[in-house]
Amino acid sequence: MNAEILMNVTPTETRVAVVENGVLQEIIIERTNHRGLVGNIYKGKVVRVLPGMQAAFVDIGLERAAFIHAAELGHPDSQTPINQLLHEGQALVVQVTKDPIGTKGARLTTQLTIPSRYLVYMPGADHVGVSQRIDDDSERDRLKQVVQNCMEAEGLTGEAGFILRTAADGVGEEEILADTRYLRRLWRKLEERIKDFTPPSVIYAELPLFLRTLRDYARPEVDKVLIDSRETFDRVLQFSQQYVPEVEERLAYYHGPRPIFELYSVEDEIQRALERKVPLKSGGYLVIDQTEAMTTIDVNTGGFVGRRNLEETIFKTNLEAATAIGRQLRLRNLGGIIILDFIDMMDPEHQRQVLRMLEKILEKDHAKTKISGVSELGLVEMTRKRTRESLEQMLMEPCKACGGRGSVKTAETVCYEIFREILREERAYGAGTYLVLASQPVVDRLQDEDSNGLADLEAFIGKTIKLQVESLYAQDYYDIILQ
Repeated sequence: MNAEILMNVTPTETRVAVVENGVLQEIIIERTNHRGLVGNIYKGKVVRVLPGMQAAFVDIGLERAAFIHAAELGHPDSQTPINQLLHEGQALVVQVTKDPIGTKGARLTTQLTIPSRYLVYMPGADHVGVSQRIDDDSERDRLKQVVQNCMEAEGLTGEAGFILRTAADGVGEEEILADTRYLRRLWRKLEERIKDFTPPSVIYAELPLFLRTLRDYARPEVDKVLIDSRETFDRVLQFSQQYVPEVEERLAYYHGPRPIFELYSVEDEIQRALERKVPLKSGGYLVIDQTEAMTTIDVNTGGFVGRRNLEETIFKTNLEAATAIGRQLRLRNLGGIIILDFIDMMDPEHQRQVLRMLEKILEKDHAKTKISGVSELGLVEMTRKRTRESLEQMLMEPCKACGGRGSVKTAETVCYEIFREILREERAYGAGTYLVLASQPVVDRLQDEDSNGLADLEAFIGKTIKLQVESLYAQDYYDIILQ
């Protein structure tokens, strides 16, 4: 696989694009005025305990209090009532696991983790884990032994635990030991801050996006990392020399005449990723609807009719859709509960192959995913871990005309509402005349298709009804002025 990472950096935002085989697979955006909080460690203060929900709200210095569930407190018995574990006013060291999204505050845990290039440090834990992406059993055993040797050398046995990240695959003991020492020193500094700082305070802030990208995304299959800001390139180069020297030769400063995202067609792909409909090469298409509760993805054959029979057409469309869905989940950063409505397949083997294709595509996903089988209704339920806002939530806002519904009342519906409102006003106030202020489509309909209804209403109430177009009114908005 040929992969490239593109970084577009401006004073107001940083955008990172992951391109695989010439196709945009992921876009991550971080804006200067509201950087992501996931990974930050705070010394907070409990402001409210909710025994009925087994949860609590914690003030960590944000606009909205953050939320922590009893299961995230690291207590051996998660059934213990939370009011026996926490009380209002208590200081609590917590880490953000999910950014504030919409009206929901940040999600927290007390089970702290601090990542480096090859390791994740877990203060107070006592086990060593290995990334599931490292699937060679002998390599997993080797890495575990290397870390245990490093822990003994640094006196960390029984004091902390580690998880070996995917980047540790094939790495020698010297590099692992350097990471172990770095994380040990960092944690000692954080312990001092925890002791000295008063809540709410930031104890540890995650790296900015352009440095996190180098740490988390610069895998061996990445051929090139292009950065269009000289200042940022210098900082990334310095970080690479200190922490990820194997990536240094793949770093490059881009200073071409065309914007880097335009050169790689990333801007066009971002615009397409905000659309509801996703065309497939076969002629079929996906329809993606994102709501607060869940995301639904519907698969349609469209103009694809196949060469042999309907079952073949459906199978091929679903296979192509599975590949496209895997990409769209990463590209749009869709998370939470996701319902996939593939076209109904009668052959169980076809169902199995489509699910296997989806699983294979999702193996490349950085976010944790879980897929169920095909339900009795032909739906596939899955979850994808959500830690930050989706692309749509980051770049869009609810439509002021439709209130975020994605639709508005028809002109016909609004006309009938106006008729009913005039009748109510007549019964209540009995004005001399009525002036209707409405959008152009509504006034056009009142003067055309519903002109007879308007005339009948005038005759019924014995009053004149005047019409006036308000060009700034949305289609489902109107005013009735009593004169």
